[in-house]
Amino acid sequence: MKTLSMSHPFHRKRSYVVQLGEAGNHSCLTFDLHVIERRMEMVRVVSHNTHKRMVTCLQGHIGTDAEKRHKKLPLTALSQAMVDGGSQLGEESLIGKMMEVCGEAENRLASELLQHEVQIEKDMLDPLNQLAEVDIPNILKQRKQLARLVLDYDSARARWLQATKSIISGTNTQALTAKADLLKEEVDEAMNKMELCKDQLAADMYNFFSKEGDYACYYVMLLEAQADYHRKSLTVLESVLPTIQAQQDSWTEKPAFGTGLEEHLKRSSREIALPLEACIMMLLETGMKEEGLFRIAAGTSKLKKLKAALDCSTSQLEEFYSDPHAVAGALKSYLRELPEPLMSFQLYDEWIQASSVLEPDKRLQALWVVCDQLPKNNKANLRYLVKFLSKLAQDSEVNKMTPSNIAIVLGPNLLWAKTEGTLAEMAAATSVHVVTIIEPIIQHADWFFPEDVEFNVSGMFAMPTPPSNHINHSMEYDCSTIERKRPGSMVGPENDTLLLLTNCRTITPSPVEAGLGRSRGVWPSSRPRRRAASLAWHWVWLPWWQRSSF
Repeated sequence: MKTLSMSHPFHRKRSYVVQLGEAGNHSCLTFDLHVIERRMEMVRVVSHNTHKRMVTCLQGHIGTDAEKRHKKLPLTALSQAMVDGGSQLGEESLIGKMMEVCGEAENRLASELLQHEVQIEKDMLDPLNQLAEVDIPNILKQRKQLARLVLDYDSARARWLQATKSIISGTNTQALTAKADLLKEEVDEAMNKMELCKDQLAADMYNFFSKEGDYACYYVMLLEAQADYHRKSLTVLESVLPTIQAQQDSWTEKPAFGTGLEEHLKRSSREIALPLEACIMMLLETGMKEEGLFRIAAGTSKLKKLKAALDCSTSQLEEFYSDPHAVAGALKSYLRELPEPLMSFQLYDEWIQASSVLEPDKRLQALWVVCDQLPKNNKANLRYLVKFLSKLAQDSEVNKMTPSNIAIVLGPNLLWAKTEGTLAEMAAATSVHVVTIIEPIIQHADWFFPEDVEFNVSGMFAMPTPPSNHINHSMEYDCSTIERKRPGSMVGPENDTLLLLTNCRTITPSPVEAGLGRSRGVWPSSRPRRRAASLAWHWVWLPWWQRSSF
């Protein structure tokens, strides 16, 4: 193997690098300057990495014109897409209205983002880049320059020392002395350059160290800029939200199934819930003679389609007239999917207590008191439904839906407890009580709700023409000739004419009332007066010697 001589250019270059490294480690710098030098290098690295990552967070293109930069923002593209979509859908579409409002908001957010990124670029990115790529590298260049000057000084000094030794041992003293003097001048010059560079380097290092607090302010400015941007963005959103929420609230085309009764009636400006009226009007026309109505399950697909049609408030319901079981199923689903039952969570205990009264007359009076406590909209819709169910029960010989059967299949959808558990568990716990509540209300519908009901209350549906042998449902009940008193709030002077019910016939008692020894058609002698609902309620439960005070 051939060995390179020490005079080979490779060895000469290697020797220079080694000497330069040794010169870099020369003790010309103090300990403090060495600490600052290491700190500077770390600051340069972390500043470079921070700048690099921060650039990737920007959505705009750095250094471009503001207008072009705004057009390139993703928020601007989103805004334009929303505005175009809103224009295509038009004002008659809620989505179109929402898209227009959102598009304008997104455009304002894009403007805020542009201003934020321009500020970040000016106050954060440019100074960090200047620090990491210019200021610190310049100081480090001086450090390398100092290392070269130290090497030059050491080399000149070594030559001068060698020349000095040659004077002592040499013969040509005068020439050697002149050469040594020249070398001494080179040494002095090299020393001066080295000291000047060292002083400049030390000054720059100390200056950097003193400004570290200023460099740290960049990160404070970053957070302040972000906070200001988010505050401005929040202001934009808060100014838009009331408008878009008002449009949302004012839009009447919302699903009725699963929506609270109060909300649905308020939104649609109705007295009776749309699914309730629509289903009852269809059943009045085609379903009153249908056997097993509300008991026989409907086809799943047809039921789902009808519910969807009612949810979008369509008036094209002709195809469902031929399937009364689907209509009845939709009515049951609406009642079951109400967030709060039609007969109210708040009165659940009162309903159960009233149904537990053994004496038939007092039980009916207790049920009437609880019914009278229902919220206005709940009571109006319950009255509407009960009047229809009473009319349905008139054809029980054909449709097999007696008040008892109706109460069994519909009762759990009208009242349930506000307790945790499955629907089956809640239905099992309350079904017996609910039947004893709903059945007498259906049987005595005109006593509980003496007002006549116009089923086509909204005027949206055509009421079928009754047959010539039609009997008014308000006079269908069997009863002996008795008086029916009005509630206390409706009573006139003491000599007010009493309403008499005549033309009665005998009806077979229901299983529930048969066990209590009461025929179906007998009316309670009177309703309790309405001095106060709570007093009337307690009257049922107080012993006879305490009732005189009421």
